[in-house]
Amino acid sequence: MRKTTIFFVSVAATPAFAAGDKFFSLGNTDFVVLIAFLIFVGVLIYYKVPSLLGGLLDKRAEGIQAELDEARALREEAQTLLASFERKQLEVQKQADRIVAAAKEGAAEAAEQAKADLAKSIERRVQAAEDQIASAQANAVRQVRDEAIRIAVGAAGEVIAKDMKDARAASLIDEAIDTVKAKLH
Repeated sequence: MRKTTIFFVSVAATPAFAAGDKFFSLGNTDFVVLIAFLIFVGVLIYYKVPSLLGGLLDKRAEGIQAELDEARALREEAQTLLASFERKQLEVQKQADRIVAAAKEGAAEAAEQAKADLAKSIERRVQAAEDQIASAQANAVRQVRDEAIRIAVGAAGEVIAKDMKDARAASLIDEAIDTVKAKLH
């Protein structure tokens, strides 16, 4: 009711009333426009256009709200996936760090083992060289001794051949052979 009163007051306060012309006549264009407008508004209300527009706007608002809800759900899902991927990345980084640490440890152990193997190899080679040197020394001593014996026997034979008679020579040779046998064994 209040709206109707405001409407009639605003219509009554038009410049046409102020001029003194008759407002409620078909000759007044303002009155004709007012009647046409009221008929138009009446037709709109009769066919329930405001409620149809309101319904359409409500459906549109519901559609927008559904899209916002879906966008919010997608955003939450994306955040969940992001957090999951970040956790997986941290796990992979930790695993990579463990692999690198294990590789470093394995390399250090392999280096220590290689050093120990090298030291053993060097020790075996040194021992083999010492054995060869000892064998060569023994061979050299034996060769020198054999040569000394041969020279001594040759020299003794010459001395004895000059100074000795056959009987004495035979006894000395037998003694020398017995001496050599005793020293070689």
